[in-house]
Amino acid sequence: MRILPAVAALAVLAVAPAYASPFEVRVLSLFCLWGGMSIAWSILGGFAGYWSFGHTVFVGIGAFVPGLIVAKLLDGGGAELFAVLLLAGGAASALFAAVIAWPLLRLRGIYFAIAMLGVAQVTGELASAIEWIGGGIGLMLPDATPATLAPEAFFHYVNVGLLALTVAVAAWVRDARFGHGLIAIREDEDTARMLAVPTERYKIVALVLSAFLVGLFGAAHGFGLGYITTDSAFRIDFSLNMIVHALLGGMGTILGPLLGAAVMVALTQVLLGEMLNYHLLVTGGLVVAMVLLAPQGFLGLLRRTPR
Repeated sequence: MRILPAVAALAVLAVAPAYASPFEVRVLSLFCLWGGMSIAWSILGGFAGYWSFGHTVFVGIGAFVPGLIVAKLLDGGGAELFAVLLLAGGAASALFAAVIAWPLLRLRGIYFAIAMLGVAQVTGELASAIEWIGGGIGLMLPDATPATLAPEAFFHYVNVGLLALTVAVAAWVRDARFGHGLIAIREDEDTARMLAVPTERYKIVALVLSAFLVGLFGAAHGFGLGYITTDSAFRIDFSLNMIVHALLGGMGTILGPLLGAAVMVALTQVLLGEMLNYHLLVTGGLVVAMVLLAPQGFLGLLRRTPR
């Protein structure tokens, strides 16, 4: 019974291109992108309590690695290898997370958050400065859209599929022994260690798993743009949006980031679509209001209201 609402929602998203306008498909695709990345961020930030301000680094790596494979190995081709290139972007992000996990996860709280922000900034600058990577001038990605589909419909289906995968992984994490261990780490890491929870291993796995899922979305984002630069791939607002969506909807849940992403995408793309100068003002005001009035997010507010 818990699975039925998710299956119904995914079914609605899957058939949307047949009935919705191109703009509406684009909005729904953005919801899938942001909702999926926010859930992936929550595996580390929501379940384990390790807030990362630098998850944009995994988006950037996930976008750039397929571009480098196409430019350096496939001579600009490779559209037929779209699925393989997606997996390559996710795997590269996971590998990078595994390399930085041990030193960074020895930090806690705001120190870990700032360290991740620093890693994202340094990686973005390196990608822009190293000529071989091509971040300064950009990399072209082949058009992987099948002849029978419009580009916005194809990438909508890709984002829906990645969202379904991310929800399934997050649901497994939540219900498994691993997920209970992450929650114990979030509540009291020292006590969890004394109770034989393998805290170091669990934190590393959570970061690597989160990075892999975000890297998949980063690769899809890069293919959707068709041309990536460090400015489009290593955007700091990627990390901020993941945090804002999870915070608005409810930390440590699966539905919460989806709810937060739905509210923010509708607000910025539909209601404020013609007032670009007010996006940050409204977003900041909404976040402040939610922190003050409903610190547990929309889900916490909904649970509290019937009582």
